[in-house]
Amino acid sequence: MAYQNLREFLNDLKSAGELCEVETEVDPSLEITEITDRVVKKAGPALLFKKVRGSDIPLAINLYGSFPRLHRAMGVSSDEQMVARIREFMDVKPPADFAQKIQMVLKLKSLHDLLPKRVHAAPCQEVVIRRGEGPMLDKLPVLKCWPGDGGKFITFPMVITKDPVTGMRNVGMYRMHVYDNETTGMHWQIHKDGAAHFRALPAGSKQRLEVAVVIGADPVTMFSAACPLPPGLDEWVLAGFLRRKPVNVVRCKTIDLEVPAEAEIVLEGYVEEGAMRMEGPFGDHTGFYSGAKEFPVFHLTAMTHRRDPVYVATIVGRPPMEDCYIGKMIERIFLPVIKKQLPEIADIHLPWEGCFHNLLIVSIRKSYPEQAKKVMHAIWGLGQMMFSKCIIVLDEDVNIQDVREVVWRTFGKIDPKRDIVFAEGPVDELDHSASYELFGSKMGIDATRKSEAEGMKRPWPQDVVMTPDIVRKVTERWREYGLPS
Repeated sequence: MAYQNLREFLNDLKSAGELCEVETEVDPSLEITEITDRVVKKAGPALLFKKVRGSDIPLAINLYGSFPRLHRAMGVSSDEQMVARIREFMDVKPPADFAQKIQMVLKLKSLHDLLPKRVHAAPCQEVVIRRGEGPMLDKLPVLKCWPGDGGKFITFPMVITKDPVTGMRNVGMYRMHVYDNETTGMHWQIHKDGAAHFRALPAGSKQRLEVAVVIGADPVTMFSAACPLPPGLDEWVLAGFLRRKPVNVVRCKTIDLEVPAEAEIVLEGYVEEGAMRMEGPFGDHTGFYSGAKEFPVFHLTAMTHRRDPVYVATIVGRPPMEDCYIGKMIERIFLPVIKKQLPEIADIHLPWEGCFHNLLIVSIRKSYPEQAKKVMHAIWGLGQMMFSKCIIVLDEDVNIQDVREVVWRTFGKIDPKRDIVFAEGPVDELDHSASYELFGSKMGIDATRKSEAEGMKRPWPQDVVMTPDIVRKVTERWREYGLPS
């Protein structure tokens, strides 16, 4: 099922018993965070706070904070179903006969039909407030999430920009520190596409980069904005493919950008060269505060919204949090993409405790000496996977989704001097452990079986396992033993 908009999704969650509506007045400063943190740690329901102090707009949060709810949002019953959909799309081979040529044409037409469709009137523009006409950001129930935060932050924004040179659109998700009714910080880190668009402005020109910020849309479109796509790939196209239904877009009122027509709230504005301001601190997804630093200032030229909008937020902090579930789905979706580039990879796993970039576990079909080290360096060269601080490589027969098995096999298989490698390169801007900002070291652990060609001078030991006939016999006789099942 492709949801048309956020409210369709909320209504469906309510019908399924997956939405808790809170009627009691709550404070957007810290109180909502504490409530949500307790709920998300138990994989509890989505929350709709109907009375947020200081605002007439209800606040939705924890929309993706369980696997069943995430699958419902994506219109699938399991991760495997989503992976199969991606694999089917990517399985493009040169047509061998006329029938295969027809199939390829149909596939390309199907993709074309999922491109964004422009409309001329949209629910997201039922109310239009231009700068100077009244409250804009002051109307929103923006959260102060943690005690040490530098202020209130918009935490689930879809930030839309265009490359000033190529005109290619990008949609990213960068927190926004609210300064006043008309300005925020724009926390796009140096490696992000939005930052690259900003840097593409001619130096010293004082030119402006137009920016649109969408808060609240259908669940697949919001998810797509969080995906780390390669430059030049359109997030709205991905959303259309995942929904199997195109995203309708409308031109903004004061800037030349398009936004989802069914959005809840849209902020229109710009950033300009030289206009910087201190942003942060902020309690981040690492579970630690990221420090204050200068980032571009986003100036609003208008805010548009539905007559009865819903504000969407999330909180981050010590995992597990809502972003962990989103990260797991991204991991599953992009596995077929990674396998296309590194066919020997069997599976990948980003444990929640690794906060996405601190630990990557990968299993491979090993066929030659030192292949694990080749895979490590290849991963460090793949887009945002360059931020992977530690990579553990194991054999394909290891269930790397089971961290207990990973730890048992890894530390029972490695000789540290032989199997641990170090590298240096870019690190995530939020990595507070690196000695220098944006640059640090990485570690790879080769926990695969070693051959003589890799310096192993002794036979590799076998796993301790019972024979299949005894396993079968005990299973069949279990009730006879009088033991609990």
